[in-house]
Amino acid sequence: MSKKLLVLVLTAMLIPAGFLFSAGQQDGGKASNLMVIITPDKDNTFFTAEADAAKAKAESLGYTTLLAVHGDDPKKEGDIIDTAIARKAVAIIIDVANADASPNNLKRATDAGIPVFCMDREINATGIAKAQLISNNFQGAKLGGEYFVQVMGEKGNYVELVGKESDTNAGVRSKGFHNIIDQYPDMKMVARQTANWSQTEGYSVIESVLQANPEVNGIICGNDTMALGAQAAIDAAGRSDIIVIGFDGNDNVLDSIMEGKIEGTVMQPNAKNAEMAVELADTYIKTGSTGLDEEKILNDCFLITKENASQWRGFRKK
Repeated sequence: MSKKLLVLVLTAMLIPAGFLFSAGQQDGGKASNLMVIITPDKDNTFFTAEADAAKAKAESLGYTTLLAVHGDDPKKEGDIIDTAIARKAVAIIIDVANADASPNNLKRATDAGIPVFCMDREINATGIAKAQLISNNFQGAKLGGEYFVQVMGEKGNYVELVGKESDTNAGVRSKGFHNIIDQYPDMKMVARQTANWSQTEGYSVIESVLQANPEVNGIICGNDTMALGAQAAIDAAGRSDIIVIGFDGNDNVLDSIMEGKIEGTVMQPNAKNAEMAVELADTYIKTGSTGLDEEKILNDCFLITKENASQWRGFRKK
């Protein structure tokens, strides 16, 4: 085997098949200019918008980009980070797989001299990421809870759909909802179940809940994907009297709000978080510091209803 062919083979072996789904400008082997952007899913519109915003900002600042997905699997996440280390990436921008397991993966990168910047999901560790750009989930959930109580008329039987237990955001949003809802004694929670951020699971959970609890007239969801599943189950049951509130602000739910099917959602500043993560990475690369005193930066969320849903698209105000 020639030396040139051997190098090509060894290089290919460094990239885990199936993890990388998009690249920006070709870097011509200049690893010092490569920014690796890692998200959970390439098909979910929330994560697609996040990846697109980070990629566009990085390339506007002159970096080449490599996009990858971990599918909420810490092992895959670790493999991607190993690839970033092998490619001598200048920074990693990541929406992590697991709040508890991911710090070990991220530490391998920082030990290799690659700064890490988290967006959307936070990790249960400090001092590893140079910055964590997080939506103010508690503030946003309180907004959603307040609106839910309002449109329910401060009374009724409701269900809460919770996200993945491994995701810190799921617990924070639930606490924010209950910080408001639990103040109203006539708001009765008849079921609280996880649907793991999944539309399919949201459908099946609500289908079962409605069979066991036909008196339900409200559903509050930890994300929009579960809200869409819940709404589909409501439609399948022939019900039109159940209020649904989501969280994220994805375009499908905005459309559903304008159609009068879903009552409202909480818009995360998703694109802003991604762009800020890249900007801080750029600052750190050039100066050795983010210029900020705090590692975690919280960006506030916005309440979306039928009155303002048409003003937003792609997690941005038009």
